[in-house]
Formats: sequence, C-alpha cells, structure tokens
Amino acid sequence: MKGYWVVLGGDVTDQEAQKQYAALWAPIAEQYQARLKVLDSSTVLAEAGQTKRVLLVEFPSLDAARACYADSAYQEAKVVALKAYQRELLIVEGDFA
Repeated sequence: MKGYWVVLGGDVTDQEAQKQYAALWAPIAEQYQARLKVLDSSTVLAEAGQTKRVLLVEFPSLDAARACYADSAYQEAKVVALKAYQRELLIVEGDFA
C-alpha cells in the first residue's frame, strides 16, 4: 500500500523561502519517488479557517513516506518550509490517488 503526506497549509507568507524549499525538495522527492498532487482548494472546508491549500505527496510505501520525513536533508528543508507558511503534515497509509 502507498504512503502519503497530507499537508494542510495556510497562505504562503514568504515567497523567497517557498522558492528555496522547492529547490531543496526536488532532489529529496526524486530520491524517495515522491509525487506531489495539489488538491482543488475550492473544496476545502476549514473549520478553524487556517487551511488554504491541501497537498498530497504520494510515496511508494508508508515506510518510504516515514523515511523521507526522517531524512536529515528533509529535516533541514522543513525548517525553510515552515518559514514559508504554516502547515500541518500527516503521514498516512492508503490508496488515495
């Protein structure tokens, strides 16, 4: 079964940090065979009003999703991502896409 990161994000508040994160993320995604899917934000119903974007990152397995998150390169990239926008990241197993 596949593994996923479900990213519930707010508005990007630091465009430069977002660009830097994208550059850092690209080789990590390739290493872990991650595929990014941006979900239609017009369907988001955020009860607390914080979520503006929903991203689904698909991995070949739950183990790959967890390993990617634990990778030191991702942990460094995550610091930059959190400068770009507020978010919650869930790691789940399933077959969503």
